[in-house]
Amino acid sequence: MESEELRSMRETTNHWKVKEINSTEQRIGGFCPLTPKEVGIFLRALGYPPSTVIYIAAGEIYGGNTRLLELMSHFPNIVVKETLATQEELEAFASHASQAAALDYIISVESDVFIPSYSGNMARSVEGHRRYLGHRKTITPDRKGLVKVFDKLETGELTEGSSLSFVVRQMHKNRQGAPRKRRGPQPGIKGRERFKTEESFYENPYPECICSSKRQHEMTQSHDSANV
Repeated sequence: MESEELRSMRETTNHWKVKEINSTEQRIGGFCPLTPKEVGIFLRALGYPPSTVIYIAAGEIYGGNTRLLELMSHFPNIVVKETLATQEELEAFASHASQAAALDYIISVESDVFIPSYSGNMARSVEGHRRYLGHRKTITPDRKGLVKVFDKLETGELTEGSSLSFVVRQMHKNRQGAPRKRRGPQPGIKGRERFKTEESFYENPYPECICSSKRQHEMTQSHDSANV
């Protein structure tokens, strides 16, 4: 049912470039967003308590609140801009989708921790902005690796608890926004394809857009925290 609805949406949406999608291949390759259920599993494995306040920076979620129930059952403090602001405050943004998205962007940049469920343009820009502001904690899910973890949970090979937590934390110990140089293009690839393999400047402006003194301080701080 869901796959048919999505197929229909692709076919009837002009700007949706790829019409034929193998969902199994996409998921195994890590190209699918994490579902609300998967986000909940991920957060619990990282050790976040039920009291954690989660701001969802997104438009309308496919499936609505029904899809959010499994996440909300473990993390009840879920908020969106519509629950934080009054109707009067949001009125000015009603006919301006890009300005409404800017609210999500600002809150994402200023949050204690930013965890994108999908690496779209906004998520990459937020990550880069947070790096520029001092490498604020940004946990980028290894979606390709997590697919294997979620599948093992489904088959019973793995259960939630200390073992799952260890696997997920190890998988993400170097994916938390610490200073690192931007990845260059993959060797052996030429033309436009070469640029597609290069990490976006907006996703990681390091080291060009971080001054030498600030860069040295950050690297020292990173080194010190690694030795605590």
